[in-house]
Formats: sequence, structure tokens, C-alpha cells
Amino acid sequence: MSSLSLGLQFGYWGAGPPDGFVEAAQEAEKIGYETVWTAEAWGSDAFTPLTWIAAHTSRIKLGTSIVQIAARTPTSTAMHALTLDHLSGGRVILGLGVSGPQVVEGWYGQPFAKPISRTREYIDIIRQVMRREAPVSNDGPHYTLPYQGEGAWGLGKSLKPITHPLRADLPIFLGAEGPKNVELAATQCDGWIPLWYSPYRPEVYADSLKHAKPGFEIICGASIHITDDVQGALNAMKPMLGFYVGGMGARDRNFHKDLMGRMGYEEEAQKIQDLFFDGKREEAVAAVPEGFIDEISLIGPRERIRDRLQAWRDSPVTTLLVGGANLEQIRNAAELVLD
Repeated sequence: MSSLSLGLQFGYWGAGPPDGFVEAAQEAEKIGYETVWTAEAWGSDAFTPLTWIAAHTSRIKLGTSIVQIAARTPTSTAMHALTLDHLSGGRVILGLGVSGPQVVEGWYGQPFAKPISRTREYIDIIRQVMRREAPVSNDGPHYTLPYQGEGAWGLGKSLKPITHPLRADLPIFLGAEGPKNVELAATQCDGWIPLWYSPYRPEVYADSLKHAKPGFEIICGASIHITDDVQGALNAMKPMLGFYVGGMGARDRNFHKDLMGRMGYEEEAQKIQDLFFDGKREEAVAAVPEGFIDEISLIGPRERIRDRLQAWRDSPVTTLLVGGANLEQIRNAAELVLD
């Protein structure tokens, strides 16, 4: 049985910065949360809000969940991470992820092909930067250092970072959904950030995680909602899940839909997508199975949540993420999980 810790997940911004996120991070630090996380999509970036939070806190660890690898070269990401690690006194956790082809090719103008080998190279280059044992080099094919491709002047040379990283072993986590991606996280990284995890279905990821090294962490979002209206809380989560499964991706390439299928809801996932692509969005949302929502969440009266927490404590998950800046929700989660 594991001892669960708590993290605070702010995600990425909507139309503007969320109100009260610094105060929420300070409260989370005060009552025992171990980590605070930010994300990026195609608006706000992940590093800048963490820098702001770092300046207003002293202990809580600062995680990116996730930094999209198409957004920056691996050496650029390493520069961001080592800079913030110095400024925060060694509190950074670098969470990486490939995102999806619509964002990678549509927003960043980068190819999505071979995401696993691309990620493996990316991680290796960051590790080289952080170790600072030798000039950073890579044979490619995705990130050739020094660059020798079309347009090269032939003057590039391998370099060490000017700034000495504070920690050679700065932790790297990977956001991953597919079996091979999760295996990459388990074998090459310090932790894994799943999109969805069910403590009732350990077999879904068992093969991918079997070679995880000691101390490997799993940081998992799980909506914690104290309420007597279980049905209403389940219904409130359907629109977001319906959009992920039905609309985030092409009909033949939707990683979220595939994941729901692997978690035992293949027919339901297909139905959601079919309805979404037929323009029947309300019906697609209504088709999200309540059993699936209940498995990946902690919803209901306090006693129901306490009972269902046991499954999470018995799982390999090490941290539950609480979303948003609602101070009451942050405190309630701490009372349930940490007491």
C-alpha cells in the first residue's frame, strides 16, 4: 500500500490568467501539498507561470504537466528547466509530452512522425545538458547536434551549457498514453503522468510498467469532488471527456479514444466518436459512460471518497492531482487524502 501525496494542477490558461492561482499555490504549500503543476496547449506556456509561483513560495515542487516537445528544441527546454531550477532552489520537475498531430503539425509546424524515437532522443539530449560531462551531441535523425543538414554552414560545434545545472539528475517525467510510450516513461524517466488512470484496472498498464526503476512515480489527475449529488457530479464531467474522446483527434487517430477503449470501454468510446463526428455533440456527451468517470475520479460524500481512496492507495499511483484554484477544494482534498 502506497502513501499518497497531493499535487495542485493549474493546467493551461483559457482566455486569460486564472484568478488566485498564486494564492492557491501558497495555500497548497502551507497545508502539505508536495507539487504544483502547469501545462501548455496553444496559448500560455508552462514555464512562465511556474516562475511566478516559484517567486511566491519556498518549498513546493514545480512541475510541467506537460511541456510539448515540438514547442522547443531539447536544448532550449533544458535551458528553461535549468534556469528555473536555479531560481527556485532545485524544485523543478520537468514533465514532457508529444501532444498530438493536430497541435504538433497545426500549431508548431513540426512533423509528428515517429513520436517515440523522437521523445527518446529529446530526453537523452536533456540528460546530456544536465550532466554537463561533455559537449552535447546527437547523431539524430530527429535532433542532429551539431546540425549538418540542408542549409548548414558546417561551422557548428558541440557545446556544453555555459550555466552549470544545479542538479545533474533533475527529474524528468513523461506524459504518455500508448503502451510503448508508457514503457518509455518507465524505463527512461523518473515518473509518468497518465491522462486517465483507473486503480481498478491495473492490467491496462501492467506490461508497460513492469520494468520501472525503483522510486518511479506516477502523478495522476483524479477529480476530487465532495457532494451528495453523485449523479450531478458525474454529469458535470461528461462534456470534457466527451470532447477528448470524440473531438480531440481525427476519426482514425484519436489517442484518447484508444485509451478509453483499452480501459474496457471500447464500444462506448466508438459511439461517442461516431456521434461527435455526426454533429450530435450533446448525444456524444450524454454517451460518456458514468462507470468510466467514477473509476478515474473521487466523487461523492466524504465517506464514499474515503472508501474509494483505498483502491488508489493500493495502486502504484504516488500522487493525486487536484485541479484548479478553489481554496475550499484544495483544503478538502488535503483533509481526505493527507490526514
